[in-house]
Amino acid sequence: MKREKVKTIFAGIVVAGAVVFSAQDLLAITAPASGTFAYDIYDIAVNSILKGPIGFVGGLGAIVFGAVNAIRGQILPAIPSILGGAALIKADSIVTSLGMIF
Repeated sequence: MKREKVKTIFAGIVVAGAVVFSAQDLLAITAPASGTFAYDIYDIAVNSILKGPIGFVGGLGAIVFGAVNAIRGQILPAIPSILGGAALIKADSIVTSLGMIF
């Protein structure tokens, strides 16, 4: 029984190592320039929604919801809602800093 457990852990380490060492280059996403392909979609999605009042109110609401859950002692629902709210508030910088695998 113990030998199978050791083999499973070793196989997981080998797979994780293969994934880490075979990673490809990541290229950062840049905001499209005005007049280029899909600028209107980017402008509406990022500038108007995420950076605008909708994104701010949504992020703040999620943080408040997480704080209320934390005060009530419900830690498991509180953590993802606080992290998600913070990510929503900083979504414009997250969008431009994410990489794409080509």
